[in-house]
Amino acid sequence: MTEQQPYRVVSRHPGFELRRYPAHLVAEMRVQSSFTRAPLEAFRPLTAYIGGANRARPSTGTATPAASDSQKIPMTVPVVQIEGEWPGAYLIQFVLPATCQAATLPEPVDARVRIREVPAQLAAAMRFSGRWTEQAFSQRATMLGRSVTSAGLQPTDAIRYARFDPPWKPWFLRRNEVVLPVVE
Repeated sequence: MTEQQPYRVVSRHPGFELRRYPAHLVAEMRVQSSFTRAPLEAFRPLTAYIGGANRARPSTGTATPAASDSQKIPMTVPVVQIEGEWPGAYLIQFVLPATCQAATLPEPVDARVRIREVPAQLAAAMRFSGRWTEQAFSQRATMLGRSVTSAGLQPTDAIRYARFDPPWKPWFLRRNEVVLPVVE
């Protein structure tokens, strides 16, 4: 079974759950594309990284790691999409297993893939099933934003679009979420 990013439900509100996410690591890639194409363009390089297109970090006294020091990293969910600084720019993230540590994770071979720690945060989340269309995510994002402000909470960062299932899963069974970080 695929590992899921951990979180703790703090409270439930009309239209969303308030969750506490621990600090976690992501493998991410910036993409300039449409909402629908961005995850497709980032998928191959990110999948290659977790599949072994990486190299061990040099240890003390070692100039470079051996090519055979690549490491497979288990796939986790969700796959996250965040709108970038300009239209058509997106950040696509693979959440890495909770057991991973930045100091021991292998370095990506592809320079477009970056490993980053996301700090612990409080976030509002709305879960839904359905297709991965820009319209479906946008409608939920608008509803979540309104629900969050109605609850007296203040957003702190960009909304995240989270996909939990593979593309071959029937659309009506897919788990999707929109997640909005809020002020503690």
